Amino acid sequence: MDKERKTVEAILRHSRHDWLNKLQLIKGNIELNNIDRAKAVIEEIIIEAHHEAMLSNLNMPELAETLLTANWRSLPLHIEFEVVELQRGLRDMDTLISAWVEELFRILADSLDDYGENVLAISIDENKEYNLRLSFELQGTIKNESVLHNFLNKSVRDKADVKVLEINSEEAVFLVELYGN
Repeated sequence: MDKERKTVEAILRHSRHDWLNKLQLIKGNIELNNIDRAKAVIEEIIIEAHHEAMLSNLNMPELAETLLTANWRSLPLHIEFEVVELQRGLRDMDTLISAWVEELFRILADSLDDYGENVLAISIDENKEYNLRLSFELQGTIKNESVLHNFLNKSVRDKADVKVLEINSEEAVFLVELYGN
């Protein structure tokens, strides 16, 4: 119970900080009479909240926690995510994929230039060919491509495939397709 309380307190602290930053951004743009920019910030917040809600409803609480709290860590990258055409998650794959994503973040922390503008965009969707697909697009300064490539070439397990589409010093594009029961 104590661990859960600390987790909730950390989430609330970070959430309050994030919301204060967003409100200050809106307020500052209004004060500068940049109404269109203030409206754009509000629209970005609405879209972000929509994706957070869809992720939370995915029936994969560990993955949701990993992605929702990722930008609160000291990682050398900013993480964005979107949830597209999602009906249900894969509860039986939650622990596996969450652990894999955590390891990916660790590998990226070791592979990226700490001073580069590194952004990882994650898109989550599903279709009939596979149950769930996570698409990753990394833009930034990759200082150690081989470590990332070696990690991605390892199998997630027989219920998932990793497909590397591109890795070079400035970008990496790869997919993880999960097959549930």
